[in-house]
Amino acid sequence: MKKLLTVFFSMLFFIASAEEKSLKANFKDGNPNIKSINAMTFGPEGILFIGDSKSASIVALDTKDAKATEAPAKIEMKNVDVAIAAALGTTADKISIQDMVVNPLSNVPYFAVHNQDGTPVLLKLIGDKIEWVPLDKVSYSSRGIENAYAEDYKDDRGRAQRVWTVSDIEFKNGKVMVTGLSNAEFSSTFRSMAFPFGKSHDDASLEIYHAAHGRFETYAPVKTFTTGTINGKDYLVASYTCTPLVLFPMDELKGGKHIKGRTVAEFGAGNTPLDMVVIDRGGESFLLMANSNRSVMKVRFSDIAGFEGSLTEPIEEPGKTGGVNFIALPMVNVVQLDKLGDKNFVMLKREANGDLNLITGNDFWL
Repeated sequence: MKKLLTVFFSMLFFIASAEEKSLKANFKDGNPNIKSINAMTFGPEGILFIGDSKSASIVALDTKDAKATEAPAKIEMKNVDVAIAAALGTTADKISIQDMVVNPLSNVPYFAVHNQDGTPVLLKLIGDKIEWVPLDKVSYSSRGIENAYAEDYKDDRGRAQRVWTVSDIEFKNGKVMVTGLSNAEFSSTFRSMAFPFGKSHDDASLEIYHAAHGRFETYAPVKTFTTGTINGKDYLVASYTCTPLVLFPMDELKGGKHIKGRTVAEFGAGNTPLDMVVIDRGGESFLLMANSNRSVMKVRFSDIAGFEGSLTEPIEEPGKTGGVNFIALPMVNVVQLDKLGDKNFVMLKREANGDLNLITGNDFWL
């Protein structure tokens, strides 16, 4: 009996160990040669996924930051860009903050920064101190992105397109989801990669009707996205420059298909959506979206679910909105946005005096 128990518990330990190591089973130590950090998201076990458009790859980085802690009521820091620049030995005008994400386990904010020469740097905020996160000697796994534009390719207006290989990234249900551009005929693309990385992946080209432009579009990249369940079905919830809000059924985004999204809202031309988060309160889900030329917008998922139609006619008046309603929150010049625990969210906000501050919002606004 004792022997049987020993074997039984040994098997349990083996299974638990295998499960614990499974997500990092193919990680290796070394330098992933990250050339740019265009978008980031966290997965399980403190794994940070980095979208690198310049090298056309996704890097899964073991941050060694996997200890679960209770989310603080708030995280605040004044003049974040100045503090980051000082940590890099330069000034704020010589850096560009590309993205900010919060580790959902440790609740530590991470910042992707490009130096003036384009060199990518990863940093994190511990207490009131900015700390470097090394990118040259790490434990990591990576996967290339197929059909990326050549590094020197430009569109008809002379704009470089390789930078949009990865426009946004999210991890959910064991998959890394990526939006951006490809060199295919219909260049707006959604990619889904099983993780741990292997050969398994799906992609689909995307088409939308953009009411503010009065036309169908297949070449514009999704600028920011999230996922959500609407009327019992999972959707990619995406927004583009000039702010259409579009739904794509998740179960159709595979097999190289060309998928037409359903445009459920136009939130105003002359604007670029920057970030999205979904926060729940009282059994209801809310979408918060930061923008370049608008305040943070709040959209009820129940309103999206109740809008059964699609915008199919032009909106000719500049800046006019249509479709699903939104509420403009009193939060302007928010350039980065992410969740902090279940109820709060952190923002990088440019104040009227020019300061870039890290502040916390809560579900009061929901």
